[in-house]
Amino acid sequence: MARRPAVTVLGSLNTDISLLVPHLPGPGETVLAAAGATFGAGGKGANQAVAAARLGAAAEMVGCCGDDEFGARLRAGLEAEGIGVAGLRAVPGVASGLALITVDPAGENSIAVAAGANALAGDAEVAAAFARPCDVLVLSAEIPVPALGAALRRARSQGVRTLLNLAPVPEGAAGLVAERPDWLVVNAQEAAALAGQSPDAAPGDGAPLPGRRARAVAAGLAEGLGGGHAVVTLGAAGAVLAGPSGTAAVPGFRVTAVDTVGAGDAFVGALAVVLASGLDPADAVTAACAAGAAAATRRGAQAALPRPADVRAATGFSWPA
Repeated sequence: MARRPAVTVLGSLNTDISLLVPHLPGPGETVLAAAGATFGAGGKGANQAVAAARLGAAAEMVGCCGDDEFGARLRAGLEAEGIGVAGLRAVPGVASGLALITVDPAGENSIAVAAGANALAGDAEVAAAFARPCDVLVLSAEIPVPALGAALRRARSQGVRTLLNLAPVPEGAAGLVAERPDWLVVNAQEAAALAGQSPDAAPGDGAPLPGRRARAVAAGLAEGLGGGHAVVTLGAAGAVLAGPSGTAAVPGFRVTAVDTVGAGDAFVGALAVVLASGLDPADAVTAACAAGAAAATRRGAQAALPRPADVRAATGFSWPA
């Protein structure tokens, strides 16, 4: 039997409180939810670890949670997915991370996050991320920038392949890109922020980073990586991939989206798995687009993250063995 690809995620863990609303609230506006609040496991790091595990990886989660009931549930949920939690630290006297999420009928969302224990990830977590060998180390930006920078430097010195997801784009993001991760994944708004552009300053239909502009931004980001790959995700439109072989548009998959909360994390986790499995860059991004599209067809963050059969059912794409 072939060895399962090994993916380690250094990132955040949150409890998500989600509300379905008729439309996303504007400044000063109160919107009544269509139903009661739902509680679920989330956090970009934990979501990406769960996505990787469900799609075939031997996954490890490294990060911080509180020593509260939320933290205990987050740990138990990861263990139930078969994810290693030896690098998960419960911080005494600190609350676990919390995210407040509103979702509209089209599946678009607005999210506010209280970092809680995630803000304390540091040297101990960086060391834990390298305690076991891995094929790909995923780094997500809901933890402090110094920890991410230290992990990127150590990975480069040890020859560990890295995938950096700058979501959201933190202060100091340019310094992280300068550490030359092997892969950088951002969405259109995040790409615009990294490029110093307004996400709304787009020609044509006004969508963020359409067409040629997305390709140009992705190419510029890849150039800054010094031989690495940059991916700009474009939601239903797919993604743009840029790297040493040039720039290419990767089409998306047509699905009926009901909740996009976990789609980006499904993309990142899936990309880590297929890269660790040896797929070439373009095929890897296609597989990640399929996983992200499948996640958007179900509600919730971790609850919606797909397995190979779910990807095929939603998109017709057969997950690579």
